[in-house]
Amino acid sequence: APLLRSGAPLVRARASTRLLSSRTRTVTRAAAMEPPPKRAGVSKAAVGQMRATNDLEANFETCSTLARAAASQGCSILFLPECFAYIGMAGNDALAVMEPLDGPLMARYKQLAKDTGVWLSLGGFPETGPDADHRYNTHVLVDSDGDVRASYRKIHLFDVDIPNGPVLMESKTASPGDAIVAADSPIGRLGMTVCYDLRFPELYSRLRHEMGAHIMLVPSAFTKPTGEAHWEVLLRARAIETQSYVIAAAQAGVHSEKRDSYGHAIIIDPWGKVLAKLEDPDNGIGIATADIDLGYLEDVRERIPVDKHRRKLETFKATVEKG
Repeated sequence: APLLRSGAPLVRARASTRLLSSRTRTVTRAAAMEPPPKRAGVSKAAVGQMRATNDLEANFETCSTLARAAASQGCSILFLPECFAYIGMAGNDALAVMEPLDGPLMARYKQLAKDTGVWLSLGGFPETGPDADHRYNTHVLVDSDGDVRASYRKIHLFDVDIPNGPVLMESKTASPGDAIVAADSPIGRLGMTVCYDLRFPELYSRLRHEMGAHIMLVPSAFTKPTGEAHWEVLLRARAIETQSYVIAAAQAGVHSEKRDSYGHAIIIDPWGKVLAKLEDPDNGIGIATADIDLGYLEDVRERIPVDKHRRKLETFKATVEKG
C-alpha cells in the first residue's frame, strides 16, 4: 500500500487495501439526485474523543482505553485527535516534550498499536522542529505491527484572535509542513490533514483528485466559538465536495484555565450524511464507530461524476470589472 506525498518520491509500503474493480453503468438524472443504496460494510473504523492535558501519562492511559475499546468492537483503525499526547498550560509548553518520531513517547504509541492490533491515526504529535523554539504539529499513521506508515506536518497554522475567545498564535512555537500526504490503510486511502487545514478546501481537492484519497482525516482541537459556528458544516462540505468519507477526531472539554475544546468527534459519508458522532463535549470521552464502504463511495462518485467534470481553473483568464 503506497504512501503518497505530493512533491516527493513515492515511498513503497505493504499492500493492505482491497483493489476496486472499475464498473460502468448508466445512472438516470433522477437517480443521481438520490443517495445510492447502502451495502454491507467492508471495514469498521472508530473515531476518538478525549480531553488531553499536560499529563503525558494520563493522556496515554486515555488513548489506551480508547484503543482497547476500538479493538473490542472489531475496528481495524482508531482515529485520535490533534494534541492527543499533550496539551500544555501555555503555547510554548509543548516545546519541552517535543521529540523525533523515533523517540520514547512515540514508541509507547507504536507499542499500543501492536498490543491492540489496531492501526492508530495519531492526529497531532509534537515532533522535533527545525530549531529549539519551534516544533512540527505532526499527524502520524501507525499500523498494527507498530510501524509508522506515514506522517504529515500540519501546513496551515492557526494564528487567530477569537472574539470572546482565546488568542492562539500557533506559528510562535510551530513550523508549517511543506508536503501533502495520503497513505493506504485497511479501510482505504487516507488524506491526512490537521484541524485548521479544514478551512482550505484546495488541500482536500488535491487529496481526492490528484492523490486518490477515499477518506479525509481532520483530527482537531477546535475552539468552542469556532466549533459551534463552523465545525460540522465545514466537515460536511469537505465530504460532499470531495465525495469522500470524513473522519474528524476531536478534543473536548476543559484542558486548562485558558483552553477548552468543542468536541463532537464525527464520521460523515461521501453523500454528506453523519454516520456517527459524540454529542457530549464535556463528558463524551470515548469512541464512535461506523462502517467504511468503498463500494458505496464509488457509487456516489459514479452518480455525480465531478472528477470527469473538473476544469483546470488556474489556466482560465481571470478578470475583475471594477465599478
